[in-house]
Amino acid sequence: MQVQVTTVNNQIGLRARDATIFVHKANEFSSSIHIKYNGKLVNGKSLLGVLSASILGGAQITIYADGTDEIDAIRELSELVECSFY
Repeated sequence: MQVQVTTVNNQIGLRARDATIFVHKANEFSSSIHIKYNGKLVNGKSLLGVLSASILGGAQITIYADGTDEIDAIRELSELVECSFY
């Protein structure tokens, strides 16, 4: 399992557009992906799960990946979050 703490570097956090981008990217990997924020652990491959976490801009989140491509998953998802989803 790979774990990465990263900062959401946009002002609005993971709302509909950015959450959709995150989930789409997470689903490109075979590894299981989870996000932990404010003590809540959600499925990173579920749009409803990510939106339900109510992640704010500037927040620190922990991304977990477990599987055969976990290293690539952590790297790419962390970069995506840190680059404000662009």
